Amino acid sequence: MPKGTNTNSGPPPDPNSLNSAKRGLTFTTLPAEGYTGEIPAFPLPRVPVYDIWFEDKVRHKELDDEATEHRFDRELELWAWAWRTPQAAAWAKEPWRQHPVALWVRTAAICESGDATAADKNSLHRFADQIGLTPAGLAFNGWKVAADQLAEKRAEKTPTTAPTARDRMKAVRGAAAGQ
Repeated sequence: MPKGTNTNSGPPPDPNSLNSAKRGLTFTTLPAEGYTGEIPAFPLPRVPVYDIWFEDKVRHKELDDEATEHRFDRELELWAWAWRTPQAAAWAKEPWRQHPVALWVRTAAICESGDATAADKNSLHRFADQIGLTPAGLAFNGWKVAADQLAEKRAEKTPTTAPTARDRMKAVRGAAAGQ
């Protein structure tokens, strides 16, 4: 793991390098199909959303119940999505990670709105690294996603090029000859 305080300090661990092998570094393999266990309850409370405007140089602030409910519903959707990713299999084993995941969810919902600041967007990326939702975050946490062997087999069976008109005519002629 990097010696600095964030995932960008030094090169990320490489499970295929000789140095990693010498240090005994192994990566935890996460299921490609995602986490299928129970999704925990979202641990953060609703955050009120306010409508703020200026009138005659006076600032007005009014609670927007509809926007508050909409933002919380979006947080719950993102929470459910996050808990179906491969990374959630690791989070489930470490319950202390629920809070950083929830903070990522809240920040992602804010970043989807028009209220996001540059600091919010920077925080979103840092949270994503911490919880392993980026390639750098996966390496930092010592995780790797298993190869999706079913997808590989489907790709093998799928023709790489479309049949030509000549191929299609051969098929038609062959079918007609068999009648």
